Amino acid sequence: MNTKPNTSLAAISYLTLIGFLIALIQNQSKKEAFTRYHLVQSLGLILTAIALSIIAIVPVLGWFIYIVGIFLLLYMWIVSLMNAIKAKEKPAPLLGKKYIQWLDSVF
Repeated sequence: MNTKPNTSLAAISYLTLIGFLIALIQNQSKKEAFTRYHLVQSLGLILTAIALSIIAIVPVLGWFIYIVGIFLLLYMWIVSLMNAIKAKEKPAPLLGKKYIQWLDSVF
């Protein structure tokens, strides 16, 4: 039986930290692999945003890295959200494969 993945729950995981938590809690009972995959990608994006915020503390060079990083993060987020909506299990650009490698055991 080929079941359609829950794209709405996967997409919700990318909509702020609250959306991530809602998707995480909802997926605890269903244990859908597709949603779990996008939860890992979303968590990676969240942790990358936190790391960029810490880097922004450093004057000048940190600010430059932060600004460039935010634009790259925005691009990664849009592509990941579109993949979730289109029911694709593709990693986020640039760091998505690393997110799987680093965070797959979290869920």
